[in-house]
Amino acid sequence: MSTSELLYLRRQRGVTLIELVVFIIIVGVAVTAILGVMSLTTRNSADPQLRKQALALAEGMLEEIEGARFTFCAVDDPAAATAKSTADCTTGPAAPGTRPYMQVTDYQQANPYTTDAAGNPFPAGYNATVTIQQAALNGVAASESLWIQVAVAFQGKQQVVLDGYRTRYAPNSIP
Repeated sequence: MSTSELLYLRRQRGVTLIELVVFIIIVGVAVTAILGVMSLTTRNSADPQLRKQALALAEGMLEEIEGARFTFCAVDDPAAATAKSTADCTTGPAAPGTRPYMQVTDYQQANPYTTDAAGNPFPAGYNATVTIQQAALNGVAASESLWIQVAVAFQGKQQVVLDGYRTRYAPNSIP
């Protein structure tokens, strides 16, 4: 081998200090950007456990409401067993009383719920709101079915919303 060839090979053997510094800067910027995106994603994502807890509260509340009566009259109304509409009732609607309520419509309240049916408080930061409206359902008249929406809010701006329906299938059934 000639001297010029040896000189050329010696020059090509390693990485220069400038190349190494440029590589470290590029890798450092890339890692910083990736960690920043991961941090932002983690901070703004919903914690799955909190979401599952909100879903469990919403399911329990919806099940409680769908299990309530949907009759024309209050239980103690003399016409309750024979009424064909709310106009046939003699005493009018009953007062809501305490949970669990007797009537589905009693669950629509102005204030959000913060306790379950047994009076146990929801976990801190959770509350439920209930919306009940008449709505036609697969050929069932709107006066005979209700659309129920339960929304459980948590962590300020996040919420879980469940919808259900309740029909008036036994309007004169008195327990």
